Amino acid sequence: MGTIEFPGLGLKFYISRVAFSVFGIPIYWYGIIVAFGFLLAVLLGMKSSKKFGIEPDTIIDLVLFAAPVAIVTSRLYYVIFSWKDFKNNPLDIFNTRKGGLAIYGAVIGAVVVAYIFAKKKKIGVLKLFDFGAPYLLLGQGIGRWGNFVNQEAYGTTTDLPWGMTGSDIGPNPVHPTFLYESLWDFAVFFFLIWFRKRKKVDGEVFFLYMILYGFGRFWIEGLRTDSLMLGSIRVSQFLAAIFVIVMSIIFFIRRKKYLEASETVEIGTSNYASVLQRIREEESMMENMNVDGEGEATAGENESEFSGGVENADIVSGEDAENEEVANEDAASEEVASEDASSEDAAGDESESSADEEEKNVPDDEGENTVEDSNT
Repeated sequence: MGTIEFPGLGLKFYISRVAFSVFGIPIYWYGIIVAFGFLLAVLLGMKSSKKFGIEPDTIIDLVLFAAPVAIVTSRLYYVIFSWKDFKNNPLDIFNTRKGGLAIYGAVIGAVVVAYIFAKKKKIGVLKLFDFGAPYLLLGQGIGRWGNFVNQEAYGTTTDLPWGMTGSDIGPNPVHPTFLYESLWDFAVFFFLIWFRKRKKVDGEVFFLYMILYGFGRFWIEGLRTDSLMLGSIRVSQFLAAIFVIVMSIIFFIRRKKYLEASETVEIGTSNYASVLQRIREEESMMENMNVDGEGEATAGENESEFSGGVENADIVSGEDAENEEVANEDAASEEVASEDASSEDAAGDESESSADEEEKNVPDDEGENTVEDSNT
């Protein structure tokens, strides 16, 4: 049974690293806490996955592949940079019940598996990373309390009221760096959950995860006394700086491209809107002109119909006059014909009278001749 105390806050805890035993095998609080954080992150991810077009079964499949790999790579990362502690007893490499898992090793392993998994399942890689990044932080924030139970991952001495002491730490208060990182992880977790709905480009949530976690880790790592070292360089601090710089560049380049593309679209849209407005105005003018033209055409048609009616009336009158003239001419012709007939009748009568007279004169001549003959 160990003790952990915060003298400035008047808090003291009696904690055993072993939670319980199963068939004589001790089960440590460290493993339970890490497993709890991991499972909670998975469950929350499955609950919200459909909102982002990812099936819960896909999350389970990913976890089944990523979790074992993450454990192996986190342990491998820790062993590589702490080889002096294992070179004399290599079997301790497989003993993780007392800690010795490096979060950066776990993240690297999980990211590699997630990338391969997304390619195989034909899921957008950055889309999947954006979805999972906040839950990684949640698991990390909870997992840090395993360091609290183990009395590890603490910092340098401090006079701050929340400085902690412990049976394995010593009487001098030190920075509770596990607490700093846990609180930082929770804060970034909530921020990323908020930002995830407002991202502009796929990958922004994941890039911010690497930037913000790296920023906090760089600062916190500088306070720790048990950092993994590569010569005189704190490995986690070095990686944090690299991730912050590289991911920041990528983030701002992608955001800049998005903004430029958005401006182009806005300009194109505004030009299209102005052109469309101009077309509508021209169409409206044409419609008004057509309405005026139709009115004028209607008036013209009425006028032409009226004038046509007058012309038709004149034509009819003219035709009637012509017909009347023709009738008069016919009447005159008939009158002339009748006069001719009368003349012919008169001439005929005169001819007949002459003939009669001639006939009358013929007997007289014959009588005269007879007389003459008798005289003879």
